[in-house]
Amino acid sequence: MNYNEKILLLLASMLLIINYVETMVVPALYTIQKDFGVSSNLAGWVTTSYMIVGAAASPIMGKLADVYGKKKLYLLAILFYNIAVSLAGFSPNIYFLIFARAIQGLGFAVFPIAISIIADLYSKERLAYAQGILSATLGIGPALGLLLGSYIVEYLGWQAAFHTAAILSAILLILSFKYLPITGKKVRESIDYFGSIILSISVGLFLVYLTLGSQYGWFNLSIIYLFTSILLIILFILYEKRIKEPLLKLEYFKIKNFAAANIIGIFSGIAMFSLFIFFTYYSQIPKPEGLGLSIIESGNIMSPISLGMLFFGPIIGKILPKRGPKPVIFLGILLSIISFILLIINRGTIIDLLFDGIFMSVGLSSLLIPIVNMVSISLPAEYRTTGLGLNTLLRSLGSAIGPILSTTLMQTYQVPLIDYLNNQYLVLGFLPSSTAFNYIGIFGIIFMIISAIFALFIENYKISEKQINMSH
Repeated sequence: MNYNEKILLLLASMLLIINYVETMVVPALYTIQKDFGVSSNLAGWVTTSYMIVGAAASPIMGKLADVYGKKKLYLLAILFYNIAVSLAGFSPNIYFLIFARAIQGLGFAVFPIAISIIADLYSKERLAYAQGILSATLGIGPALGLLLGSYIVEYLGWQAAFHTAAILSAILLILSFKYLPITGKKVRESIDYFGSIILSISVGLFLVYLTLGSQYGWFNLSIIYLFTSILLIILFILYEKRIKEPLLKLEYFKIKNFAAANIIGIFSGIAMFSLFIFFTYYSQIPKPEGLGLSIIESGNIMSPISLGMLFFGPIIGKILPKRGPKPVIFLGILLSIISFILLIINRGTIIDLLFDGIFMSVGLSSLLIPIVNMVSISLPAEYRTTGLGLNTLLRSLGSAIGPILSTTLMQTYQVPLIDYLNNQYLVLGFLPSSTAFNYIGIFGIIFMIISAIFALFIENYKISEKQINMSH
């Protein structure tokens, strides 16, 4: 293992821990709710607070990394994450836990900074392979979180998951401080703090609206958050056009590949997390509407996705330089559409679901890796981390919309859970119907078709075989 591969392993390990912890919280929410004696809506903010801060902070932390140095900001992000995850495991009440989770959101900026560091270390022909390893953590981490998290929550308690993550992240912080190189050139620019604040508040209000709207209705008083968010994003665009050193030069959106990567990132993010919700709920709800599996068995269902991304991510990374991002993205879209079709017509058994998951794992790998690669290559090196931070923000918006869309469909299309007792039928509650899951699959197909339309505008590039051979 050479030096670059050791650094790649170090970065991938940190991303894996972060993505694992964030998904581990999902099966733990009900236990957290019971332990603190709070409502499900309040407990839901354990995930929402992290998501809001993480999405809003990514482009800002990326800009700071371009100005002050990537290693410094990477270490700072891990430090915030380590402190917050350590505190989370000792939370005395739900409000303290929500606060700790919000601080953890700053660690979300690790991903764009890590991708940018790798872009500085690897040549163009090897970059996609390295990015494939890092991108695979976006699928492996959540799958491990659902799988291992289910065991930890059930047998050790949700606090143990935070404790183990705190220890591991502290070790990686020390190793990163010692071994992570200083890469890239610093940009001699001032920080656009006003623009950063406007963007952060706008994104935060939009995510708050999505959260409250899904709980209390889309047209209640929470719609004020949506209108305010829209006004602020308009103000942000107007302000960024006027100042000399903006947070992100808006003219970069005129670069076809940069614009296409970000738009496809949103829709693929919606589809990806809709899929996770589909697998999690469908596998657990009682038959005949679902498979009636336990939480642990449901976690096991996610294994083909994680193993598939682990196996196919590097392969896609090797294909990408030779074929270019455009055909690889269309491959990912095609496989994702096939997967959603299979989830609609072929989900009757565990084996069926595992088979469907394999198609999706290859499809997701074929989408995520080219998206990140296009952003890395399209922008000047000195603005790369900022651009990757923005791409992370937009994919996070998609990741937030996906579960909300899926749960809304599951609340809209329901069937009664009936039991026969004392010679009469009793309605015990309501469950998502098969129609709800079919609609999730249909919407997934629609989002992939939209992604395909924007993929038509990608300007393909590839590294010649001669260049690849010269690099070895």
